[in-house]
Amino acid sequence: MSRWFFAVSVTLACVAFGAGRPLEPLQIATAAAGTIDSARASEAQTLARTACAPGTAPDHDACIHLTRRGAFGPLPPEVANAHRDKSGHWAEYEQIPRLPDRPSDYDAYRYPIPPGLPNGHHVVSGYDLDRPDPEQRRGATLSHVGHGGVDLPQIKGTPVKNVTLEHQEGEAEVLFTGALFGTTVVTRHTLREGGRLRDYVVLFGHLDSIAVGIARGAQVKGGEIVGAVGDTGSPSLVHLHYEVRRVREGVDVATVVGGAPLIAESVSVVCDPRNVLPLR
Repeated sequence: MSRWFFAVSVTLACVAFGAGRPLEPLQIATAAAGTIDSARASEAQTLARTACAPGTAPDHDACIHLTRRGAFGPLPPEVANAHRDKSGHWAEYEQIPRLPDRPSDYDAYRYPIPPGLPNGHHVVSGYDLDRPDPEQRRGATLSHVGHGGVDLPQIKGTPVKNVTLEHQEGEAEVLFTGALFGTTVVTRHTLREGGRLRDYVVLFGHLDSIAVGIARGAQVKGGEIVGAVGDTGSPSLVHLHYEVRRVREGVDVATVVGGAPLIAESVSVVCDPRNVLPLR
């Protein structure tokens, strides 16, 4: 069945790369293992182009200015992580891509909610910040580019359970509850990697509600309910946005107050969740 293609047309309003910035509606193709990469590439290539005024050039459905510095042309070879923003400039960023020894198949991993797609598939929109610019997910007007987490569709109200990450030591700690990607819970997980401890923060976004007892400072066991699937911040587009970020060296996130500061580039770096999610 791995070669069957499952097309699921959904419109997601999820944050791309930063706090409180919803993606505009977009048709997203979903495929079984082995076809998901080509499906996304095809989707990116078939986005409509717009007639542009002199001095600009089309980039999918937006016009970018040719005369602005760094606005148009091939990505410089030394830049590995970037995409073209709405103004036409290359936006560079840090990100931690999937490690080569980790499976690429999203269905190889355990998630906070049961699969919500046909034939037991989980992810309707995956991590794409390590992909070439044309293959990164974008809003209809190119105002938001790239996706730093995974989107997991499910029925509204489905319990969302905390997941103990690979090599995690101790329980997770709640760092934030409130408005971020809609109603959001952010937890801290301490992992032992390469003989040392590293902190990660995990975002549970667009929740319908937050579970009783889930508040800043609470300790959360694996399997404990943190909230319920909803569409806050993405009206009528019910799904869980699940994002993982590695905390920068020397930063104590216990002293960081607020959801947006936790995902600021000076505090944490977005990470492919497949690096730390446990295998099924």
